Amino acid sequence: MSLKFQKELQQLVADQVISEDISNKISEYYDQKRRKQPNKLFTIFGIFGSLLIGSGIILMLAHNWDDFSRMTKTILAFVPLLLGQLIAGYAILKDKSRTWKEASGTFLFFAVGASISLVSQIYNISGDLGDFLKTWTLLCLPLLYLLRSHAVGLLVILLGTYYAAEVGIWSYRSNNTPWFYVLFVLGVLPHYWFQVRKHITANTTTIFNWILPASFMVGLGAFISNNSELGFVMYVTLFGIFYNIGKLPAFQKIRTLRNGFLILGSLGTIILLMIFTFKWPWEELIDTWVYHSQEFYISCFFGVIAVLLLCYTIIKKGVQFVNLFQVSFILFWMLFFLVAANPFIAMICTNILVFILGITAIKIGSDKLNFGILNYGLLIVSILIICRFFDTDMSFVIRGLLFVIVGAGFFFTNYLMLKKQRKSQTM
Repeated sequence: MSLKFQKELQQLVADQVISEDISNKISEYYDQKRRKQPNKLFTIFGIFGSLLIGSGIILMLAHNWDDFSRMTKTILAFVPLLLGQLIAGYAILKDKSRTWKEASGTFLFFAVGASISLVSQIYNISGDLGDFLKTWTLLCLPLLYLLRSHAVGLLVILLGTYYAAEVGIWSYRSNNTPWFYVLFVLGVLPHYWFQVRKHITANTTTIFNWILPASFMVGLGAFISNNSELGFVMYVTLFGIFYNIGKLPAFQKIRTLRNGFLILGSLGTIILLMIFTFKWPWEELIDTWVYHSQEFYISCFFGVIAVLLLCYTIIKKGVQFVNLFQVSFILFWMLFFLVAANPFIAMICTNILVFILGITAIKIGSDKLNFGILNYGLLIVSILIICRFFDTDMSFVIRGLLFVIVGAGFFFTNYLMLKKQRKSQTM
């Protein structure tokens, strides 16, 4: 307990607000609570220490590796794995602290990868990088729940994303789809949902809030093959899912910067729609769609999830609390499948949609007295005007006037927001 808090308790006792007995009980309660909480800095250094120890062992073995016999190499290949299992087992059986579990989980995670690669090298076992990453991640996924290790969860996500990119993006000629990536994500989701329900304000949950959607954004690209045009629908719908997840009641307890789903969903939606405010993307789209393709099935699956999330929000809060960002994926579906045959009309409708989204963000920022969201909306409108600067035949006088109006809008809107904020603080 801090010295300042102790002085506050002493002052309350001196002013006869609380008794000495209650003061002692409060002090004892917070001391016990502090002892139960893990030392975050110690946990971080424990994880990095495990990484350095593992790397040091591998480097020492690698220095004299060619001088060892095959049997010696095989034994040494399993030493890090056995050592990691002993440390992790000790942490589980003795119910050691969070630091122990995080450090032992990290060490064992990399020990598994080192043992697999060493045995493959010793016995010349063939295989590609995708198979190696898949096997490594599958073997380490149970550690997430055996140790309740956040570090292992993050490593599974990162390695699973690397696997998806390796199989589905970088090895594009193989036409393989990394379906095991779906298994890895589903394996991590229960752990993440427990964190959201119990520790929504924790820093580790914030990291998951950003890492998970970023992983989905990279991984989804691995599921786009022949019908690449439908990839736009897949991503717009995915961003719709992100935004609707970020609007769930569980995420209303945290600051906007901690809500990676909300921010990435909004930014992704705006960036993709901004591309379609030009005429050329609509002109290059094919006239007929392959409705029995993998991309279309994934788009429909994402669409069902996004609609269910939207319906959940409407049931819990009411339709008046739904904003345009939450339904923009539906509007894009309508434009893509119903209006794309006429590129000019589709372009005009997309420009109107993006403009209204910018106004929506301005309104949200004004209602919440949030300068960041307010200026984000103004930035959307400004970028839209700049885009039209390059593909229209307006005179330079009109273009100059538009920039003056936008600049004045930034100043005037922020000035009104500042006055409104000061007024609310004085009330």
